[in-house]
Amino acid sequence: MNAENALIREIYRINSHLPAKRPSLAQLLASEEPSIRLRDGSHHSFRRGELERLKGLLDPGEDEKLLLPIVLEIVSDFRGYFRVRGKVAVKVIDKILGSYDPLDEPEERLYPRYLLPRLRRELPTTTTYAFIAE
Repeated sequence: MNAENALIREIYRINSHLPAKRPSLAQLLASEEPSIRLRDGSHHSFRRGELERLKGLLDPGEDEKLLLPIVLEIVSDFRGYFRVRGKVAVKVIDKILGSYDPLDEPEERLYPRYLLPRLRRELPTTTTYAFIAE
């Protein structure tokens, strides 16, 4: 096995905690027990209060577009930063961090990595890490 294949296998292994499928916030709120199956076969439950908080941050209809959990991407090329993708996910993260600007709603954004603990404290069940080598 060459080094590149070994790296790909290792990244897949450390990302086994990621969801097999990401449902929308609206789907999770409609569920009696909001949870998902992870790639490793285990289940992850969402706190209803956290889901309701996210809904309160969104405009009508955006709950159908927000896929959960929000993935906080630790990318090898962005030392000291992490990435969030998806217009609605970026909006949520910006609002949680107090930096939302309605005139600037990008599809993805880089954030300083020192903000990760704050986000995970505020959104422990609706965010997750992904490790990506680019």
